[in-house]
Amino acid sequence: MRVIFLLILLSCIGLLGYAQYLQHSHGLLPCPLCVAQRVAYWLLGFSALAAFLHNPGIIGRRLYGFWMSAFALAGAVIAARHAWLIRFPESFECGISSEEAFLNALPIAKWWPGMFEANGDCANVDWKFLSLTIPDWSLIAFVSLGGLALYALLVRN
Repeated sequence: MRVIFLLILLSCIGLLGYAQYLQHSHGLLPCPLCVAQRVAYWLLGFSALAAFLHNPGIIGRRLYGFWMSAFALAGAVIAARHAWLIRFPESFECGISSEEAFLNALPIAKWWPGMFEANGDCANVDWKFLSLTIPDWSLIAFVSLGGLALYALLVRN
C-alpha cells in the first residue's frame, strides 16, 4: 500500500513542478482556479506523504484514503469548472475577481507568490497537448489520483 501513497506523492510533485516550469519558462500566469488546483495538489501530496511515512494499519489507511479522495474530488471539481469556463468564456468573467483578491491575500500567496499568487485569466488557452488544455489534463490527473486514493480507502487487505 505504501507504493500507492508514494505514487500519489510523486505524481503531485511532478505535476506541481511542471506547473512551475510552464509558469517560469513559458510565462503562463496562473489564474485563481489554477491556484486552487495547486492547493488541492499540495493537500493531496501532503496527505500521501503522511500516509507513506506513517505506514498505517487498516483504520489509518482508510482515514488517509478518505482525505486523499476528498482532496482529489475537490481538485477535480475545480478543474472541471475551469475546463468548462475555457469552452464557454462568455458565461463567466474571471479577470480580477473577488476570488483572485481572496487568494492573493492569503498568507501562502505572500510566502510563495511564484506558486500561489493568481495573476492570469481563467479563459486564456496558451498551452495544449493532444488538443487538451491544462485544466483538462489536471482533471484527468485528479480523477486518476482519486482512483488510487479510493483503492487505498476501499481495499480490504
